[in-house]
Amino acid sequence: MRRNLAYALTVMLVAVASCSFTNKSYEFEGDDKDKLLLDLITYVLEKGHYEPKQIDDDFSVNVFEDFIDVLDPTKRYFLESDIMEFEKYKFQIDDQINNTDITFFNVVYNRLIERMNDAKLIYKEVLDVPFDYSVEESISIKYEEEPFAASRDELKERWRKQLKYATLGTYDSKLTQSAKQPKITKKVKNEQVETTIEDPGVSEEELGKALTPKEAEKEARETTKKTLDEFFDFIDDLERKDWFVQYINTIVDEFDPHTYYFAPEDKEKFDVSMSGKFEGIGARLQKKPEGAKIVEIISGGPVWRDQRMEVGDEIIRVGQDGNDPVDIVGMRLDDAIKLIKGPEGTVVDLTVRKVDGSIEVISLTRDVVELEESYAKSASIIKGDQKFGLIDLPKFYVDFNDYSERNAATDVAKEVDRLKEEGVEGLILDLRDNGGGSLKTVVEMAGLFIKDGPIVQVRSNGKGKDVYDDKDERIQWDGPLVILVNELSASASEILAAAMQDYKRAIVIGSKQTFGKGTVQNVIPLENIVRSNEHGDLGAIKLTTQKFYRINGGSTQLEGVKSDVVVPDKYSYIDLGERDQSNPLKWDKITPAEYNIWNGYIDYEQTIANSEKRMAANPQIKLIEENAKWIKDQQDENLISLNYDVYKEEETKDKKKSDYFKSLTEYDSKLTFESLKYEEELFTKDADLREKRDRWHKNLAKDVYVEEAVNVLQDLKMNNLKHAKLASVKG
Repeated sequence: MRRNLAYALTVMLVAVASCSFTNKSYEFEGDDKDKLLLDLITYVLEKGHYEPKQIDDDFSVNVFEDFIDVLDPTKRYFLESDIMEFEKYKFQIDDQINNTDITFFNVVYNRLIERMNDAKLIYKEVLDVPFDYSVEESISIKYEEEPFAASRDELKERWRKQLKYATLGTYDSKLTQSAKQPKITKKVKNEQVETTIEDPGVSEEELGKALTPKEAEKEARETTKKTLDEFFDFIDDLERKDWFVQYINTIVDEFDPHTYYFAPEDKEKFDVSMSGKFEGIGARLQKKPEGAKIVEIISGGPVWRDQRMEVGDEIIRVGQDGNDPVDIVGMRLDDAIKLIKGPEGTVVDLTVRKVDGSIEVISLTRDVVELEESYAKSASIIKGDQKFGLIDLPKFYVDFNDYSERNAATDVAKEVDRLKEEGVEGLILDLRDNGGGSLKTVVEMAGLFIKDGPIVQVRSNGKGKDVYDDKDERIQWDGPLVILVNELSASASEILAAAMQDYKRAIVIGSKQTFGKGTVQNVIPLENIVRSNEHGDLGAIKLTTQKFYRINGGSTQLEGVKSDVVVPDKYSYIDLGERDQSNPLKWDKITPAEYNIWNGYIDYEQTIANSEKRMAANPQIKLIEENAKWIKDQQDENLISLNYDVYKEEETKDKKKSDYFKSLTEYDSKLTFESLKYEEELFTKDADLREKRDRWHKNLAKDVYVEEAVNVLQDLKMNNLKHAKLASVKG
C-alpha cells in the first residue's frame, strides 16, 4: 500500500512538475544547483505534503530563528551585531524562497565561516590560561535563554566558561585516577632499597603517575585543546553544500518533524537502513544543545546488547578506540553521527550524560544489527499451576520486495500457534519500545484477535478517509489478551493498541500515553520530477502524506494511546514523544468507523480497577515513580557550578541517590520464564541463542509490568470462565 502510494504520488508530481521545471527558465549563475534544489523541494512540499504550510512572514521568522539555532546552538560563534545584521532578512526569507533566492543563506554562511575562523583563535587563547576550579562561579546550560555576546571579549568569556565546564570532567577523572595510585613502601634491606606495592595489580613501571591538581588541570586543558583541534579540522573538511543541506532541512522541518531532505549520500544510507542493515552503534539520535540525545535503541545493535545506555541519555563526547574524545556539544547532528558511526569491528568511546545526570564513558564495538533480535520472539510464563504466553515484538517488519518472505504478522501468528500448543491460558503482546513499521502487518496482526471489522482509518490531504479492515473471520487467539506499551511505542504500535482498546479486546497497560506519531511518510526521489537534469543526483525528500485515525475517529497524533492501566516508568516526567518534536501536526478527529465491541469478557472495567489498585499499592511501582521524579529534577538542573569542591559534592550526592535506585534492578516477580520447545531444540546448535534467551528471561523476571500483565490475564481468564458458565446456564 505505502509503495503504491509513493508511486502514485511520484507520478502525480512528475506529471505536474515536468511541465513546471522543464520549461522554466532559470537565470542561474554560481548557485544554480542550490536554487534548483530549493525550488524543487518547496514545490513538492506545496503539492504533496499532507498539510502544506503557507510560506509567509510567520514562516520566514521561524526559518530565521531555527537556522541560527542550528548553526550556533550554544551561541559561541555569532555576535549580537551579526544577528542584528541578519535581522533585515527576518521577514524576507519567505519572499526569497518563493523567488528562488538564497541571499539569506549566503550572508549567514559567509559570516559563520568568518566567525568560526575567529573561534579558532579564541579557544586557543582561552586554553593557554589555567582554569581556577577553586573560584565560586557557575554556567547556565540552558543556552536558548542566553543572549548572543555583544563583543569579542564577552564571546571569549563565554568560551572560557564553556571550555572550563567541558574540561571539568576530564580534570576530575585525572585527579580521581591519581588518587587510586597504590600505596608504596620503601625500606633498606641488606643495603638495597626494596619497594613494596600494596596493590599487586600495578607494576612498578606504572608508578610515579600520580598527578598534582596543577598537573591534572594542565593535562585536562591539553586534552580539551586536542579535542577542539580535531573538531575544527573536521569542520574545515565540510563543503558549502553540506551547510546548504542544513538550510534546506530547516525549511523542510517547519512542515513537520518527519519530513526530511536526504542529500544523495544520505539517501544511500537511508536505503541501507530501510533494508534492515544498521551499521554503527544501533541508536537513533536527536540534536539537542547539550549533545546528541538517544531517542531510539535498535534491537540487536551494540547499544542494545551492551545495556548500559538508554533512551534519554545524551552523548556529549566521541573518541575513537582509546584516543582523546571530540566534544560534540554544539556540533551539527549529521557531523556528530559521522564521528559515532564507523566500520564494523572498530571501537568508539562515548562520553554519556545519563538520564539521571551522571557522566559515564562507554566503549562500544561497532557492528551490524543482529536482525534476529528485531524479529518476534516468545516465552511461556509459569505462575503456580498456570501457564501464560508473552510475545515480544520490537517492530512491525516486512520485506517490501517480497511480503511472503518474512513479516511481523506471519511471525506473530506462528508464535501464537506455538504458545497454544504449549497450553497457555492468556497472552501478553509486548509493544514497548516498538517504533512501528508496516501498516499492512498491523491490519493482519489485529485480525488474529478479532472476527472481522475495521482496524485503522487513513486520510490523505484533501481526500476522504480509507478504512483498512480485517476481512478474515478466523480468530487465531480468542483468550485473554494484554498489550504492554510505553512512551516509545509509536506509529504502527499505536494503531494496534488503539484498535484492541476500541474493541475492548485487550487491556492496555503502560505509560500515560504512547509516543503520538500518527502520520505516514513516503520517500520521493527528486530526480523523478525533473525531465532533463544536468545536475546529477538531487537526493530525495521523505514527505508526510497521510494521517492515521483510530476506528473511534480520534487521531493517534500527539495524544497517542492512553493506557487502560497507567503505570509510571522512568520517562513519566520528562519530555519525550511527538510532542517533544519540532512543528508536529495537530491532533484532530474524524467520523468513527462501524465496529462491534468484543463480547468475550465481563467485568472488563472491574478488571482495570483491580489492576490500578494493585499498582497503587506496589512498593516497586512507588520506587519507580520516585526515580522518575528524581530524573526530572536532574534534567531541570540548568545552572552548573564550576567549583571543583561543589562539583564533587554534587557528584557524591548523585552517586548515592543513583545507587539507591539500583535496587530497582533487583526486583524478583517470582515468575518463571521458559523458551518454547522449538527454541530448546535450536539451543543444541546455537549457544549464543541460548545466552540471549537466558538474558531476556532474567530481565523479564525483574519486570513488574509483565508481572501485572499476568495478574490481569488471571482476572480476564476468570471473567471468561464466568462468561462460559452463564452461557451454559442460559442454554
